[in-house]
Amino acid sequence: MPLYRSTSRRRILLIAGVDEAGRGPLAGPVVAAAVVLNPRWPLEGLRDSKQLTAALRNDLAEQIRAQAVAFAVGQASVSEIDRLNILRASLLAMRRAIEALHPQPDLVLVDGTHLPLIAIAARAIVGGDASEPSISAASILAKTHRDKLMVRLHEKHPQYGFDRHFGYPTPQHLRQLRRLGPCPVHRRSFAPVRELLSLKLDC
Repeated sequence: MPLYRSTSRRRILLIAGVDEAGRGPLAGPVVAAAVVLNPRWPLEGLRDSKQLTAALRNDLAEQIRAQAVAFAVGQASVSEIDRLNILRASLLAMRRAIEALHPQPDLVLVDGTHLPLIAIAARAIVGGDASEPSISAASILAKTHRDKLMVRLHEKHPQYGFDRHFGYPTPQHLRQLRRLGPCPVHRRSFAPVRELLSLKLDC
C-alpha cells in the first residue's frame, strides 16, 4: 500500500510514486508526476499508462486527482532538454513534481534505474510503472498532462500534427519535419532534428 503505519511512532508514512512521460518524442517538454495514493480509496485498473487506451487513461486520471492524498506535475522545457540531455531533464522534471507535493512524502518510489536529486529517501524500481500502484498513477497523470500540452502546441503549430502523434517520431511527423523544418518546440539535440539542421547548414 502507498500509505502504511510505522511500528515505531504509529504515524502514517507517505509514499509517493513518480514517473515521467515524453522522453522519446522529438518535440515538446518532458513531464513527470508524483502521486501519493489514499489506501482508503483503492483505484481499480491502475497499470502502466502505455497499456491503457486514451479514454481509460483520462478516466483514471480524473479519479487519481479526485482521490489521491497528494499529486503534482513538473516538467522540463525543450531548451532544458537540449541543454542538459533528456535523462537529466527527466530527473529535473521529477524533482520539480516531488518538491511541489503537499504534504511532502517520507519515501519516493521512482520508475526506472535513476533517481532525482532530492532530500527525501528514494528507491528506483525497474518496471515500477507496472508493479507499484502509486507509480502507475504517476505514469497516468504524466502521460495525460503531457498529451494535453501537446494538443495546445498543435494549436500553435498545426502543420506538424502534434495532436495525433504528440511529438513522437511517426512517419507523418518525420515527413512534415523534413518538408517544413523544425519549429521552436522541436528538440534540437535529438538526432532526426539535429541531422536535418546539419543538412540545411551544409546547403
